[in-house]
Amino acid sequence: MLTTRFTNALGIEHPVVLAPMDFVAGARLAVAVSAAGGLGLLGGGYGDERWLEDQFAAAAGTRVGCGFITWSLARRPGLLDVALEHRPAAMMLSFGDPAPFADRIRAAGVPLVCQVHTLDQARQVLDAGADVVVAQGGEAGGHGVGTRSTFTLVPDVADLIADRSPDTLLLGAGGVVDGRGLAAALALGADGVLVGTRFWATEEAVVSDGAQARALAAGGDDTVRTRVYDIVRQYDWPAEYDGRLLRNQFIDRWHGRESALDAHLAEAAAEFRSGVSQEDYDIAGVIVGEGVGRVGEILPAGEVVRRMTRDAAARLGR
Repeated sequence: MLTTRFTNALGIEHPVVLAPMDFVAGARLAVAVSAAGGLGLLGGGYGDERWLEDQFAAAAGTRVGCGFITWSLARRPGLLDVALEHRPAAMMLSFGDPAPFADRIRAAGVPLVCQVHTLDQARQVLDAGADVVVAQGGEAGGHGVGTRSTFTLVPDVADLIADRSPDTLLLGAGGVVDGRGLAAALALGADGVLVGTRFWATEEAVVSDGAQARALAAGGDDTVRTRVYDIVRQYDWPAEYDGRLLRNQFIDRWHGRESALDAHLAEAAAEFRSGVSQEDYDIAGVIVGEGVGRVGEILPAGEVVRRMTRDAAARLGR
């Protein structure tokens, strides 16, 4: 057991939280992480009511939380009530202002977890009353504002919290895939970690074998931050956000040529849909972070939690 303020506050054994990866983090993965002593968060993503209901039902009897893309939730705010009816262990909001939802989450007695990528965003979520702040560096897979690294952002946010809201908890995210990353985050002032890529590469993740095989053969230098897939999927992300994925032929063709991609969007979108349906990862996206180079095998999620915390405790002399 690796005890921190976060484990005490959430009533869990290990300070390891499953990132609520859109659809990847279904009930099977979230339950596995929680059952191993961490905290599993369902990937509510852009919002699908039927999916939410099904996953909460499948997770019944295990304490799990949920996460949403905030700007998308603002378009379908009723989804928050759907999630809160299931009394989640925590509610995580990312990529937008949490203030419009904070009071409802607080009134339900659910801890509010807010992900940030800059100090200005951290100030905003503290003003909104976040119980837990996730400081995510640009090393992370998926969306973010990739101008800050985990190694500098986490201690900056830790100092901000200590000055403005000492009871607020802090999780580090971005590049955390093993016990070294967990130990480093704790040493930098975090109370725990939020983990995406390492749990993406587990038996319970809703990820194809082909995508996982592609990732296992890759390293951190093979990832890139890009807007290509948001354009081709016609997802209306705020302009400051892009996403980290494995570089492939499709990205190499269009990254840096976004205006040309807009001009050929119909053909590119059709090619992308075909690549997804055929699991052709020269075209379809593989969303992982820079830590992918330290992922050597597909493991059960519970084993990931146990190895990560055991190694971190040994490194910290606990």
